[in-house]
Amino acid sequence: MIALFLGGASVEAAQGFAAPMASARIVARYPHDADAFTQGLVMADGVLYESTGGYGESSLRRVELETGRVLERVDLPAQWFGEGITDWNDELIQLTWRAGVGVRYARATLRPRARFAIAGEGWGLTHDGRHWIMSDGSAELRFLDPVDGRERKRVRVMDGDRPVRRLNELEFIAGEVWANVWYQDHLVRIDPADGRVLGYVDLSHLWPDDQRRRHEQVLNGIAVDREKGHLLVTGKRWPWLFRVQVADEGRGDSE
Repeated sequence: MIALFLGGASVEAAQGFAAPMASARIVARYPHDADAFTQGLVMADGVLYESTGGYGESSLRRVELETGRVLERVDLPAQWFGEGITDWNDELIQLTWRAGVGVRYARATLRPRARFAIAGEGWGLTHDGRHWIMSDGSAELRFLDPVDGRERKRVRVMDGDRPVRRLNELEFIAGEVWANVWYQDHLVRIDPADGRVLGYVDLSHLWPDDQRRRHEQVLNGIAVDREKGHLLVTGKRWPWLFRVQVADEGRGDSE
C-alpha cells in the first residue's frame, strides 16, 4: 500500500499539463552519497539497492537507508555506463546506457549471472510482474520478455495530445508506471495499458531554496517502501534521499 494524505493537494492542471499535479509531503530525509550519479533505485524485501552511472564509476550497490552507507558494491566495466535497475524474483536487473547490454545479478550476493542484449539506449527499468518495463529517453515505454530481454511491445506516453519525452527512472506502483522526467522536478504517472498520463507529482520543494544546485544534480531515483507505504526519492549526486507521501484526491489509497 502506498500511503497517501488528503488535503493540500494541488489538483489543478499545471501550466502546460493536461493531467493534474499532486503535491508531496516530506516524511524524512536521509544522508546519500553525494558522489553517486544515481540512475536507478529499488527497495526489495526491505533492502535498498542503487545503480550509479558515469564511465569508470558505474556500480550496483546495496545501501543502508538510514545512514546512506554503501554496504556492498559491484563496479561495472569502465566502458559501461550504468542505468536503471529493478528487482525480479531473486535477481536484480541492471541496464547500461549505450553498451547494448543488460546484466542479471543474484540479489543475495550481487554476483552477475547473465547478460542480455538491449537495442538502443537503456534508461529506466521496472516491472509489472509479467514484463520488464524500460525507458530509453524518448516518449515510449518498452515491455521486455524477462526470459531473454527481447521487446514484446511498446506504448507511447501522452499527456493529452502532447508526448512526454525524456522518460527516465521508473517504478511500478498500484498498476501504474511512475517515471522521472530528465531535468524536471516532478514525477509522471502513466497507465501502462495505453501510455496515457494520469497525473504528476510535484517534487520541486525537495532541494532547499538556499542551496545552489549544479547542472547535473537532477531529480532521479524512485523506490517504494511497501512496508511503510512511502516513496523514496533522490537525485544524481544529491547529498540526501527523501521519504515522501503523495497527496491524492479522488483515487483513494493505492494497493
